[in-house]
Amino acid sequence: MSRVTLKTPEELQLLREAGRLLAQVFGYLDARIEPGISTMDINRWAERYIVDVVKARPASKGQYGYPYVLNASVNHVVCHGIPSETQRLASGDIVNVDITLEKNGFIADASKTYLVGTVTPNAQRLVDTTYEAMWRGIHAVKPGATLGDVGHAIQRHAERHGYAIVREYCGHGIGRDMHEAPQVLHYGKPGKGLTLKEGMVFTIEPMVNMGNAKIKTKRDGWTVVTSDEKLSAQWEHTVAVTASGVEVLTLRDDERMPAFDD
Repeated sequence: MSRVTLKTPEELQLLREAGRLLAQVFGYLDARIEPGISTMDINRWAERYIVDVVKARPASKGQYGYPYVLNASVNHVVCHGIPSETQRLASGDIVNVDITLEKNGFIADASKTYLVGTVTPNAQRLVDTTYEAMWRGIHAVKPGATLGDVGHAIQRHAERHGYAIVREYCGHGIGRDMHEAPQVLHYGKPGKGLTLKEGMVFTIEPMVNMGNAKIKTKRDGWTVVTSDEKLSAQWEHTVAVTASGVEVLTLRDDERMPAFDD
């Protein structure tokens, strides 16, 4: 990747608008993801909403030759799950929906793991812990902190609950391009790595496995799964480093940044 570019206030405002619209897409999907639907249904609904309602571009479609609007990663699929007409969600499944959206030349990126119907306590715990780990990482973002601080906060939370962090995939800078510098690892050591500065914009998107951290890519060249076929969960937000801390650009209406005591 190239050097990190700091976003101007004008660019940040455009990113903020893209993030706001992407949050709306998830709000639209919330009431529609349920047992019996196909993962291609989710793709169609998201594309229709992005194009027709918020008048934006689904940025993933055509990126690196990928033909769909989103990734739908079910159960032991870690990331890059391909939407399918034949894959129908059942009660007890978890599915991560990962969407990018471009508006006025700037891109926002976020994902959410949905609980389908009634899930097991173990699945609930994994999804909740992954969400908390993402927020631990976001909470570490401020000028003068390092990417190692962010990664360590995520890793510490996941591992102390008995889970494993996927290391082959990471967060990334974002702006006019979907993938910019820096790479944002979801593990690390405090005080190490790039020092954060006001104007940096990047994603935080930990992938957390119930079993070990090993993964493999299926023959389709896209779908990444856990090697032990145990569940994997992911959450993602696009964030900006501000003068006083962090702003979550893709924050949804039902979310608030949690406070942490430790």
